[in-house]
Parts: sequence; structure tokens; C-alpha cells
Amino acid sequence: MKQVIIATNNKGKAKDFEALLVPLGYEVLTLQDIDKDIDVEETGTTFEENAILKAEETAAILGKPVISDDSGLEIDALGGEPGVYSARYAGEQKNDDANIDKVLEKLEGVPDEKRTARFRCVLAIAAPGEKTETFSGTCGGRILTGRRGTHGFGYDPIFFVPALDKAMAELKPEEKAEISHRGNALRELKAAMPAWLS
Repeated sequence: MKQVIIATNNKGKAKDFEALLVPLGYEVLTLQDIDKDIDVEETGTTFEENAILKAEETAAILGKPVISDDSGLEIDALGGEPGVYSARYAGEQKNDDANIDKVLEKLEGVPDEKRTARFRCVLAIAAPGEKTETFSGTCGGRILTGRRGTHGFGYDPIFFVPALDKAMAELKPEEKAEISHRGNALRELKAAMPAWLS
């Protein structure tokens, strides 16, 4: 069985990729499955730059195809923040609750119609000697004034999806996959996969 490595330690992300790649005959591994300490510094200023950095460096070290993902939240009223700093918005320790608190504080007093936002995901797929390709997906919505729901992670409890009249954290995993930024990027990747794999 051919292997593809997902440049993440997040098992939740790995499940999304397994659903796509296992039927195509691939074994999906994450950085946790590999006996190497790989930590690529994300020095890019865009999701695309960071995804490419992670994919290319990891593929060069391992000599295997690698898919990486960089994603986050863009809030219009905050000029696109937190953007590439989504995971560390409130500090280096990557604390979801602290990040949410910071967003809610910064948006205090901002009316509903001006709380528009989107989740954005960029996937990069790299392999030694191959041209790196990227695929992206978004999911639009707006930021609530408080938390709702218990599913998901990150900013899901304050991200409202108008089409479903629910916060992202109120959606079951399969409902989220249908509309999420990562789900949309994965569908783009899947459409291109047969050509890329050949």
C-alpha cells in the first residue's frame, strides 16, 4: 500500500484525509506515526505560504508525498485577523478559550451585520521532484457574541453558519464536513488527485 503523510499531529485532521485517500489505495500517516521530530517553522504571511513550507520541507526530509494544511479564521471587522495567527492569537500556548475570549473582546459593540467572517483552508501537496500544488476552501458566516455548542474545536463555538442557523460547534462531524473550509478544500484536492497520483 502506498503511503501519504499528513504534516500534522492533529488526529482529528487525519480522519478527514483518511476518508478521502484510503479508498484510493493510500495508507494515511501523520507526523505522530513517524519516528522523526519534524517541526517546520511557519514563517509565511499567508495560509498558502505556510502550507507550502510545511509540505515541501516535510517531503524533502521524508522522501515521500506529503499533504499539509494551513487554516484559520478571518474576521472582516478586524481587518482579516486572526488570519495566519489563528492558533496563537492570544499567545504562544495555543489556547482555544483564550483565543475566543480575545475575539469576543475585540468585537464588543460591533453590530451583527458587521461581524462577517470566514474560515479559510489551504492544502499543499508536495513530493520529491514534483511540482507542489495547492487547493483551497472557505466557509462563510459571522461571529456570535457568545459560545454555542460542544462539538468541533478552535473557534467553532462562536462561528455562526447562517445557511444552517447553527454555530459550527452545534454541527455533528458529518454535517460540518459537508460545509467546512477543510471539507471544501479536500473536495478540490480529490478532484485533482487521480491526475496528481498518476
